[in-house]
Amino acid sequence: MKTILVGYDASDAAERVLDRAAELAEALSAHLVVVSVSTPMLPPAPVLEPGGPMLVPGGTPLTGSLPEGEPDPKKLAQRRLEQARARLAPRGIDAEYVAEVGPPAERLLAVADERDAELIVVGSGEHGLLERLVTPPVEEAVARRARRDVLIVH
Repeated sequence: MKTILVGYDASDAAERVLDRAAELAEALSAHLVVVSVSTPMLPPAPVLEPGGPMLVPGGTPLTGSLPEGEPDPKKLAQRRLEQARARLAPRGIDAEYVAEVGPPAERLLAVADERDAELIVVGSGEHGLLERLVTPPVEEAVARRARRDVLIVH
């Protein structure tokens, strides 16, 4: 096995996933690709005022930029990757770090294809019924659609 891809979101569970992927990379002398995916923040639904501009709740004009104080999704993913880099640094693993923006399962699978990863390592989180009805959990979507092996770490 030459390349292992791991999804990382800086949560406590993601730390366990990263550690497991690092153990495998060390044992197999494999290249580790650490991917952090941020989903873009959707602007609040616009509020129409008769004869006026489109406003978001609170009276702010609707623009194409993020609301003030909202982190840029790409920068958020890069900050997460810095945490992963710091955690892996003492291990001396051959790793690269990829920041992505978009639907997490889709982006993880795309990077796995780009890097020709033989294994994808993802975590299994706690998902409520409503959340599962709206969108399938990332680990399920990855496992269903991947054309390579998937390790789900609990």
